[in-house]
Amino acid sequence: MFVGTGTPRKPAARAAARELRRSGASYKKIAAELGISPSSAFHWTRDIELTQEQIDFNEGRGIKADSEVVNRRARTWVKKNRDRRRAAQEEGRRLALEGDALHKAGCMLYWAEGAKDKNQLAFANSDVNMVRFFADFLRKSLSVPDEDFVVRLNVYLDNGLSLVAVEEYWLEALELPPTCLRTHQLNHFPTSSSGRKRNLPYGVCTLKVKRSTTVVQHIFGAIQEYGGFEEPKWLG
Repeated sequence: MFVGTGTPRKPAARAAARELRRSGASYKKIAAELGISPSSAFHWTRDIELTQEQIDFNEGRGIKADSEVVNRRARTWVKKNRDRRRAAQEEGRRLALEGDALHKAGCMLYWAEGAKDKNQLAFANSDVNMVRFFADFLRKSLSVPDEDFVVRLNVYLDNGLSLVAVEEYWLEALELPPTCLRTHQLNHFPTSSSGRKRNLPYGVCTLKVKRSTTVVQHIFGAIQEYGGFEEPKWLG
């Protein structure tokens, strides 16, 4: 039993709390780290004496140093993710040099129609053949499994078709299971930018990929290789 800590409940949490207290953590910080109340943190660790340096830090005189640590960690995290994106782009460039026709067509199609977010692949179109082709490219050229696909629809329900019918249409065309579907946007009065009514019985399909940073950065690298240009903003 710990000194002055009462009944030894939650031994793992108590041990962690005491370790944090020895390192100089305040009661509030211990509570936040372990998901316990500040009073529990106090009762479990009140026998542990802090050094004057630790006390000064908790009273605010160490805020600047703590901020510098946080900033250093943030810079490290940013660099790590940037390096991952750069590596994915290099892989895309390498594959582009192999001259595969499907890979080139898929990357160029994304350049024209895809979103340019550095961490999220998103491809939207009302042309079922175009979306199907892009899905095949992702499967065959980039080895994206069906369970990683996400399908969202912008559905125009004044075209005489039910939402279920529209969902089935896209899932059958893309050869994907219903588990890929997400919340749709419903537009009962579809119009074009000019204000005229649009004739899109099956709406617009947006195809995304879960955890797609490396996938979209691969495509960005390939596009630059195929196009013979550099676009630093895609790397971020």
